[in-house]
Amino acid sequence: MNSDPEMFVRNRSSSEERGQEEPILQTENIQRITRKRCYQTRHLFAFMGFLGFANVYAMRVNLSVAIVAMVNSTALGNGSSISNNTCPAPSTPSSHTTDGPFNWNERDQGLILGAFFYGYVVTQLPGGRLAEIWGGKWLYGIGILVTAIFTMLTPLAAKTSVSLLTAVRVLEGLGEGVTYPAMHAMLSKWTPPNERSKMGSRVYSGSQFGTVIALPLSGYLADEFGWESVFYVFGVLSLIWFLAWAFLISDSPDTHPTISREERDYIKRSIGSARSSVTLSVPWKSILTSVPVWALVVTHMAQNWGFYTLLTELPTYMKNILHFDIKANAFISALPYLLMWLFALFISFLTDFTIDHNLLSRNSARKVFNSVAFMLPGLFLILAGYSGCNVNTTIVFLTLAGGINGAHYSGFMSTHLDMSPNFAGTLLGITNGFANIMGFLAPAFTGYIINGHQDLSHWQLVFFVAALVYFAGNVVFVVLGSTKEQPWNHNPSNPGDRNQADYEPISTSDMESD
Repeated sequence: MNSDPEMFVRNRSSSEERGQEEPILQTENIQRITRKRCYQTRHLFAFMGFLGFANVYAMRVNLSVAIVAMVNSTALGNGSSISNNTCPAPSTPSSHTTDGPFNWNERDQGLILGAFFYGYVVTQLPGGRLAEIWGGKWLYGIGILVTAIFTMLTPLAAKTSVSLLTAVRVLEGLGEGVTYPAMHAMLSKWTPPNERSKMGSRVYSGSQFGTVIALPLSGYLADEFGWESVFYVFGVLSLIWFLAWAFLISDSPDTHPTISREERDYIKRSIGSARSSVTLSVPWKSILTSVPVWALVVTHMAQNWGFYTLLTELPTYMKNILHFDIKANAFISALPYLLMWLFALFISFLTDFTIDHNLLSRNSARKVFNSVAFMLPGLFLILAGYSGCNVNTTIVFLTLAGGINGAHYSGFMSTHLDMSPNFAGTLLGITNGFANIMGFLAPAFTGYIINGHQDLSHWQLVFFVAALVYFAGNVVFVVLGSTKEQPWNHNPSNPGDRNQADYEPISTSDMESD
């Protein structure tokens, strides 16, 4: 086997002269050598991260379905305006359709659904920074554990008062707020540059998988065992996941007890000098004055407005406009996220393929696939709003709107890692913190528009605004976003930065010995 380092290390200076971001390693050679013996550990990490986000989103979205069974719609229906712009109700309603015990109007429901995000935004930035300093394993795990505990307390809180339920949802948000930044910090240690799209999509698509499972299962549980069971089941599943995470996962390849030497060296040296071997102080001034960072903030905010408009409001739309019972409602509401999960995985492979084979520069690939993720869903949301009472057409458009949005994991969501592996957790904490303000603004906006007006014209406005936000956010990313490694990724005030060992190429003798 040829041990020439040039087989494995790309010439950084030449790639910089071309103004493109090139993979540090020759992908074909490295993957051929490492595929057989270096697969298990980092992909076990990705799988457990995937399951973690599946639990996170199951606990986040179960209320969107359960609230349909919790609210006394008959009592509230008398206060809603009736217009000719409504869809006719089915002549034979479901025998299982029953009203819940709570007289919460649309504004109350918007407050309850959005309360989670008041806590969620608070722990984003601290979560990212703490993960960079102390490691993400326990931060990620305990964040989900806290959410599980308060999820199981939700029925008690709901029966006590709206205020207590709102407080419990805020506390759940505080727990979940650390998960994305902590995972981004861990991905910066575990993911070779040529696998960023695939690894990121595998991990974060757990959120779509969790949604796909949680929505129909929540509908079934609420219908068969009562709405309280929804919160108990998902809370217990998350507790089981936490125990597995605690025993199987480590903060980085360096601290994992069973990772092979080949895989550890492959990961570290493929990341190379882009990530420092020491913990760096955050260059706050450089970050907060960076135009590409603020482009990411705006793009992330646009993503979350559209995403949470669907995530929190689709079950309500299905019930009040299209007149689905809770089981059918939950199943249909899950379709966009099933397609999003599958589409995200497909696009991630396509993105890395175009970059690895120099079909597109990294910067161009991120922007092309981000445009797919934003522009097409925006168009389909508008079409869904104007589909009238054609149920099948509306479902198709809403499914496509949610599904194609899965390409955003290969778009702006991977750009934090491209720009700054050393501060990926901090960057995601910043952008996700701002973005999840949309988590309570979008439901509140929908509640304000829809309150007392359950008709097509008001929902058309909700979908149209979400589409405009998608369009505007993508324009900002295409014009101002950048995947170039930022100069402040290596803070010059840190004398230990750029450890010389980070520059060493992978040795074939290291790969061939265990």
